[in-house]
Amino acid sequence: MRFALGVFFLCAAAAVASPAQTFTTLANFDLTNGSWPESSPVQGADGNLYGTASQGGEFASGIVFKMAPDGTLTTLYSFCSQTNCTDGFEPQAGLILATDGNFYGSVFAGGAQFEGAVYKITPQGSLTVLYSFCSQTACADGYAPLAAPIQATDGNFYGTTLYGGAYGDNFENNYGTVFKMTPRGALTTLHSFAGTDGANPTRLVQATDGNFYGTTQVGGAYNYGTVFKITPQGTFTTLYNFCAQTACADGRIPTSGLVQANNGDFYGTTTEGGTDSSGTVFRITPGGSLTTLKSFDSNDGGSPTGLTQATDGNFYGTASSGGANADGTVFEITAKGALTILHSFDKTDGSQPDGGISQATSGLLYGTTLFGGASNDGTVFSLSVGLGRFIETIPTVGRVGESVTILGNNLMGSTAVSFNGIPATTFTAANTSIKVRVPTGATTGTVEVTTATGEILKSNVAFRVIP
Repeated sequence: MRFALGVFFLCAAAAVASPAQTFTTLANFDLTNGSWPESSPVQGADGNLYGTASQGGEFASGIVFKMAPDGTLTTLYSFCSQTNCTDGFEPQAGLILATDGNFYGSVFAGGAQFEGAVYKITPQGSLTVLYSFCSQTACADGYAPLAAPIQATDGNFYGTTLYGGAYGDNFENNYGTVFKMTPRGALTTLHSFAGTDGANPTRLVQATDGNFYGTTQVGGAYNYGTVFKITPQGTFTTLYNFCAQTACADGRIPTSGLVQANNGDFYGTTTEGGTDSSGTVFRITPGGSLTTLKSFDSNDGGSPTGLTQATDGNFYGTASSGGANADGTVFEITAKGALTILHSFDKTDGSQPDGGISQATSGLLYGTTLFGGASNDGTVFSLSVGLGRFIETIPTVGRVGESVTILGNNLMGSTAVSFNGIPATTFTAANTSIKVRVPTGATTGTVEVTTATGEILKSNVAFRVIP
């Protein structure tokens, strides 16, 4: 992300792209409708995509947007619309879709103390600030959240701040925090980083063991970042210190969070280090054993970010620089580290894709570029790699009897819904979503929907039934 550390490698070299893909620029930002999108969009229950741009809009302070699948862009909210920007500005973080159907995100700056905030926004664009950081003396509660909070299995939100915490002192030695926030905005600081255990944390992921895992960009034993685990109660463990190998062959400065793969391990990226100093993709076990899967060079791109595991089991991400035109790439990498360049940007279709990749239930991959496009204010793009339709459950964990939203396409008239083979007796289907309750007898496994045409769509991840 742009204000994480601001280190980018602009290295030009030839690259070979995979022929089995279709790249489409869907939307161009032009400052009036936003500028500098720094994260990939997420799918809403209505089938549209929702995201943020960190600059531009009516007050030149960033926006929340809605984009139809055909690329039609609508500004839902322009930040700094309230006096003294109490609603915040500069939303570098993207959005998450919560179980209440609303989106949650954070702003890097603004808010009541001008040091960032967490907000909720409805699909119609009504925004509520839930918490403004630096509300405590010396910003002990942290400030400048760089990533959106995630909603955990307990219904609360967990996130990080880039700076602040118990070890801050008048904006000196500001290492960041991990926090817990209720849906109404009551915040508890779970951990304050001290530098030796890491500094400047990124986005969290809740693993199947119920704990949270993440990375810090710097700090740790060698001051080049860490991987950590933290329980919902705040018990903290450093799992790995980057640059532990000679010449940082294991990578350094991980500016993105982790993704837990189907095999239970975590995958992530570093923006620097590796054998060519252009960044790495790594795998790390829950116990902290790290393997470097790929060291990037100028052909692959530089500073890889934002992995997601798609329905084919492979990982997709972006490199913010390098590639054939030195404007960044989109890549695919297998769990064993075989890398394919899918697209090299050339400024006309975008430049510096800094926000990673997301997959919609249509099977398409989506992302953004920070710059480039028609007005050099960034773009939203899609990439087809031949992946089929699927369904996604919100949430992915629940108890028998609890309500679940199923996202998908062309779901109207669906005839059956099942949880690991156990049918749901009643459900309500719309074109892009289904409302259903976890049926009695359901166990952990794949959710399936039988559409009106008889097609069986499966969930991208197993739904976990908990006691």
